[in-house]
Amino acid sequence: MPQTEIPRVAMYLQDAHPIRDGMEYARYAEERGFEAVWQAESRLVRDAIVPMAAFAAVTERIKVGSGVINNWTRNIGLLAATFLTLDDLAPDRIICGIGAWWDPLARNVGIDRRKPLLAMRETVEVMRRLLALENVTFHGEFHHVDGIELDVVHGRREPRHVPIMIGATGDKMMEMTGEIADGAVLNYCVPPEYNDKAMELLDVGARRVGRTVYDLDRPQLIVCSVHEDRDEAIRGAKMLLTQYLAQQPHIAKASGVTQDIVDKIQSILGWPATKEQIKQAMVYVPDDLVLRITATGTPTEVIAKVQEYVKRGATCPILYPLGDVKLMIDTFATQ
Repeated sequence: MPQTEIPRVAMYLQDAHPIRDGMEYARYAEERGFEAVWQAESRLVRDAIVPMAAFAAVTERIKVGSGVINNWTRNIGLLAATFLTLDDLAPDRIICGIGAWWDPLARNVGIDRRKPLLAMRETVEVMRRLLALENVTFHGEFHHVDGIELDVVHGRREPRHVPIMIGATGDKMMEMTGEIADGAVLNYCVPPEYNDKAMELLDVGARRVGRTVYDLDRPQLIVCSVHEDRDEAIRGAKMLLTQYLAQQPHIAKASGVTQDIVDKIQSILGWPATKEQIKQAMVYVPDDLVLRITATGTPTEVIAKVQEYVKRGATCPILYPLGDVKLMIDTFATQ
């Protein structure tokens, strides 16, 4: 197995495996020196909180993050209480990754994502104050609370150290993340050079409050399709990218994919997409695109690609395994 020179590494799980398999992968990643396991919450597939609790319950050291929940669908009091509860289960191991969600999904479930910057700013402020066990009164445009605080009956009556990391995509959200968050969860399905602008924007925001981009943690989601057979690795990555490019237009835009490719894929895929539709549409995803915006190939190739993201600002790659999960963990193991 090739040796990696990436000191911090994490794993990303979404919905491709039974939760109990995910629990086993979390245990194995902890054994092999991974820093964190992050659970997705994107389409209407799998809630992040239940798997996070499951991963936390069967591990001892590895951190557990939401990658990412949205700031629209959970009441702010419940949101803070949820992360207090997770911190009770795994003290000082929980990370709150939160994002502004995306259309058309949000719109299709009745959410009007107006003023996303203000909504996120209010969420982070109130959430942070509640987790500090303050008594909070706040009247904003999106959150209204009167004299509330987290009621700790059993557990530690002390401020909780839950880092709040924003999964930012747009320029203004990225800039604000540098100002108000503990860090940014950088996008996946983007080329390494995407990070150059992200670093600049984060730094602009950070300097507003007397710090720099290097004071922020910058974990980054990276699709990782590793296989001894390079062609098989590419095929696995194409299946994922086909679905993302059709259903998450903000990801397609950030990755630099041309609109004609997106249109062709969207003309074939339904909602939710079937495996047959994905196979039919994936022919429109070129190999060079796969290799540009993911870490795909043999173990040596994927390590080299992930190192490119680190060199351009990612502090901790969050690897989304396609195919053999344990092979990916072994490829990037630090112990």
